[in-house]
Amino acid sequence: MSGVSQSDTSLLCALALVLWTAATGCAIQPAEKPSNIVLIGWDGAQHEHVKECLGRNELPNLKMLASEGGMEEIMVHGQTETEPGFARILTGYKSETNRVLSNSNVGVIPKGYTVFERLENHFGAENFVTIALVAKGHRLNSSTPEKPYYNAGQAADVFRNGILDDKKVASEASALLEKYKDRPFFMFLQFASPDTCGHSCGENSAEYNDALILCDKLTGDVIFKLKELGIYEKTIIYVTADHGFDEGQKGHSYAPYVFITTNDPRGVRPGVQTEITPTILDRLGIDTDKIEPPYDGKPLTK
Repeated sequence: MSGVSQSDTSLLCALALVLWTAATGCAIQPAEKPSNIVLIGWDGAQHEHVKECLGRNELPNLKMLASEGGMEEIMVHGQTETEPGFARILTGYKSETNRVLSNSNVGVIPKGYTVFERLENHFGAENFVTIALVAKGHRLNSSTPEKPYYNAGQAADVFRNGILDDKKVASEASALLEKYKDRPFFMFLQFASPDTCGHSCGENSAEYNDALILCDKLTGDVIFKLKELGIYEKTIIYVTADHGFDEGQKGHSYAPYVFITTNDPRGVRPGVQTEITPTILDRLGIDTDKIEPPYDGKPLTK
């Protein structure tokens, strides 16, 4: 629509959510005991820049989630790169255990270690749906036995990487939510725009800022779909990042400050990336103290 900025669009999306909720006659809150979890990764989203955007009311959907659950800082222990960052997030293990040490030193994650496999093995493939939709083509690859997420790709109901367009990731997510709305599920979405724009234009650029706004808008699209389908109240959403950016730069050689934002009514505490998978499993009723090998952290819920 001519003359409407991404910020305006995000605000309109948030307003639509408010109006939709008002039309139903009651507020929709996530359940204490969820059936579903959606994990959204904003690739390269620097915590400080995200906070600046929130201060300017540019991220209304992230702000809404935080108001329902909370937002805290997450530390990156290890290489601040995409491959090891998401490997820590999606396994609960440090790089030495999950075998993804850096973008250039990538092994195959051992069978059974990812959150997708843990959920499928615990609940049974016929009882639980696991989904991954990844924008990046050369990261989080599952296509062959030499790729890091090969075992996860074999276990998951849907594992698509190389979508290359954040809007398509959100569109495909909407279609899959429609398809699996009557079954419990875990869905992981990766939006790549902040990382792409940070590398090309720099962390303090207008393009990087707009990429964060786009991520918020697309996150809002997912939230709206969950509400439209009547399953938001039994779905917990977590939004996080694999790494930040060096302040004002086009790289992230040392960018260990990211965040986690959620609508979880239990809230979250500050923590580290390896505690995200234990949090997901714990909130779905799995005793993480019995996981082998033991996790490198505890659930983030208060």
